[in-house]
Amino acid sequence: MEAAIVNGHCAPGFEGVRAAFERNFREHDEVGAAVAVLRDGAPVVDLWGGHADAAGSRAWERDTLVNVYSTSKGMTALCAHLLVDRGELDLDAPVAHYWPEFAREGKEAIPVRWLLSHRAGLPAPREPLAEGRAYDWEYVCEALAATPPWWEPGTAQGYHAVTFGYLVGEVVRRITGRSLGAFLREEITGPLGAEVFIGTPVAEQPRCADMVGQLSAAQLRERFPDLPTPPVRGIADHPRAGVALALTYLPTGDVNSAAYRSAEIPSGNGHATARGLAAVYAALAGGGLVRPATLEAMRSSQSRPGEVDLTLGGFAPEGSAAAYRWGLGYMLNDRGQAGPNRRTLGHGGAGGSYAFADPENGLAYAYVMNRFGGGTSGEDPRSRALVAAVYEALAGVRGRP
Repeated sequence: MEAAIVNGHCAPGFEGVRAAFERNFREHDEVGAAVAVLRDGAPVVDLWGGHADAAGSRAWERDTLVNVYSTSKGMTALCAHLLVDRGELDLDAPVAHYWPEFAREGKEAIPVRWLLSHRAGLPAPREPLAEGRAYDWEYVCEALAATPPWWEPGTAQGYHAVTFGYLVGEVVRRITGRSLGAFLREEITGPLGAEVFIGTPVAEQPRCADMVGQLSAAQLRERFPDLPTPPVRGIADHPRAGVALALTYLPTGDVNSAAYRSAEIPSGNGHATARGLAAVYAALAGGGLVRPATLEAMRSSQSRPGEVDLTLGGFAPEGSAAAYRWGLGYMLNDRGQAGPNRRTLGHGGAGGSYAFADPENGLAYAYVMNRFGGGTSGEDPRSRALVAAVYEALAGVRGRP
């Protein structure tokens, strides 16, 4: 295989991150990717390389955007926490206080907190989504408002892989009058100069990388043949019923299309540079976005010890998001996928992207790529290798006289 061209820079002492990034192309079939690390707000790693398409006809550039799937959830949650910080949102208030139509089918008392911690019992509506309707915000939110919970809210956690963004995003919209993507851009990423979009403007789309090798819904069913076929009415019908229906909300066949990139699906269609994601997490780690008390709440565990995820339990491999504790919208660092500090907070995305903040070490990290690989939990070996190299470099830099 021809060696990939890697561009960018590493600060003295962080050269090992570049070596790990280059190895990913040789050993893990990387197509195109970027990694960015900031320490105390200053860039110490800013690397990119490879190709933005499967044919190898477009080089991955410094400003290449790429779909980061559920890494988007970290940005979506941050919008809610910014409103908390401003006193405009109470996490313990009922969702229906902000979204009155939500108060149906036994959901009257569900607090906003349970939306952020995957405890609301709403991983999907009870009916499959018609093709193309994932792009219709009003339609999906009405379907969720009319849906009975799949389990008694608050009693269990179950990853809301697709619905998380609609649920949290609609609360943000009801409070601010702005869509989640507009609020993110106007209140967070725009002021930071961070290139992160949920609803990517058409003018920015020519620099989007194409995703390579993503499994379609049909291929996922081939890989997991015991998934039930809708209609399924509840967890009692089949333990993976919610997962099966959630798949109907994933427009997997057109993730490289203008329609998909322009839509707002805040759970999973954010498009970003690694530098942009790292800039947001650096501002969070450095105290520039929310107060310390809000940051502490964001990374406080909302899971019970040993709790199994009702939508992913038994579905995802050991060590994945199925066994993770959740903070308020963030994956907690139980297995060290974000380095040795167990108090980091961040989120990963399907395919392998990952981004996090480590406030205690003043670090922000982001890795994005276009070859669809590992799951959503930061466990992809490409990211694991990069994170290990970052903390090895940090230890070395600190040990210098």
